[in-house]
Amino acid sequence: GRAMPPARPRPRAGLPRARPRPSRRGLASARLWPCWRWRCWAGISAWGGGGIAALRLRLARARPRPRPRPRSRPRLLPGPVEDTGGAAAPAASAAASPARAPPLGSAAAGPEPPVPRSRERTPGHGRPRAGEGHSGVVAGPGPSADSRVPPAGTAQEALLERYRLGSLLGRGGFGRVFAATRISDGAPVAIKRVPRNRVRHWGELPDGTSAPLEVVLLAKVSTGFPGVVQLLEWLELPSCIVMVLERPEQCQDLQRFIRARRFLPEEEARELFRQVLEAVWHCTSCGVLHRDIKPENILVDLDTGQAKLIDFGCGAYLQDTVYTHFAGTLSYSPPEWNDFGWYHGEAATVWSLGILLHQMVCGEHPFKRGRNLSWGQLPLPQRLSQECKDLIRWCLSVNSLDRPALEDLFCDPWMQDIPLP
Repeated sequence: GRAMPPARPRPRAGLPRARPRPSRRGLASARLWPCWRWRCWAGISAWGGGGIAALRLRLARARPRPRPRPRSRPRLLPGPVEDTGGAAAPAASAAASPARAPPLGSAAAGPEPPVPRSRERTPGHGRPRAGEGHSGVVAGPGPSADSRVPPAGTAQEALLERYRLGSLLGRGGFGRVFAATRISDGAPVAIKRVPRNRVRHWGELPDGTSAPLEVVLLAKVSTGFPGVVQLLEWLELPSCIVMVLERPEQCQDLQRFIRARRFLPEEEARELFRQVLEAVWHCTSCGVLHRDIKPENILVDLDTGQAKLIDFGCGAYLQDTVYTHFAGTLSYSPPEWNDFGWYHGEAATVWSLGILLHQMVCGEHPFKRGRNLSWGQLPLPQRLSQECKDLIRWCLSVNSLDRPALEDLFCDPWMQDIPLP
């Protein structure tokens, strides 16, 4: 007979039956199975959803859509220019080598591409102090007191009847500037166009009219003072702001004026620096801070030698407290802005004036090669007088409290023959 299998021992009463211990491979499979099951289900759902979405897209494309009616858009004047680094090409800086103007309404005269934030110029931020009024009168058409925009076609045609468009003078992140001629008397002018989406700050003219801050600041400082470019008239269109500015017949921006001579003799530099200093003093006395003083924003009349401060697109109301928003050209920003993120208006202006004077007498930016001010005194050419060297180093003091005030610059030994305005 067959051998009987051994009988299994019966568990004792009251004790739980021992379960077989699972292997490690079995544990891993049990843990991974829910995860793989969820992934497979998600993949199938996504595939099905994608197919449905693709089917909907095909049906939507196949469905005929009504074509929009073409809108009659008025041709706009080509416009302005402030360079993307914060510079505005002066209104007549390219008189020696003018570019050919594109036809009105062409793509070349359209809105400019956006500027990177690192190089974007920001318009002024301040507000007028209590008790401070707006001064200056701007001639010509502007927006009505109730901020209604005039009809673009009528305003455009009226402007074209008064001015004959010329060559392109410059372009930048804020628009374009074109040379033009006033038909009534043949006077040369510059026409600057700023797209409305680039106008970030608005102010109020003395008559209560709402206007871009640049127009308001120019109205405060340009009337009756030869050291600041005159605003002849301005116009608000649905898509842009048009400004008509004075333009000397023979002129050049200070940057090109210096490059043509490599550097300026101290006597010539002193005269031009004096005029720029008087223009800055005039602006601050009117409660306006320019915030972008550099050679590209100074126009030199080659016939009279008169220097004119231009481009108030980065300007702001002058305030005693610190500014926490930078506007202008980063290579002219003071050390306190780079280190702490704030600056005082007068101290930052004196810093930019020191860079300007260095460019006049040396022909180059003092820090364009990455010189570190903490290493020691700024090296200057031996041909310069000691008084000129001292003035440059005084203006370029790293500590803002060590820099001179604007009044001190008029009384400096290098400038002592200049009376205080």
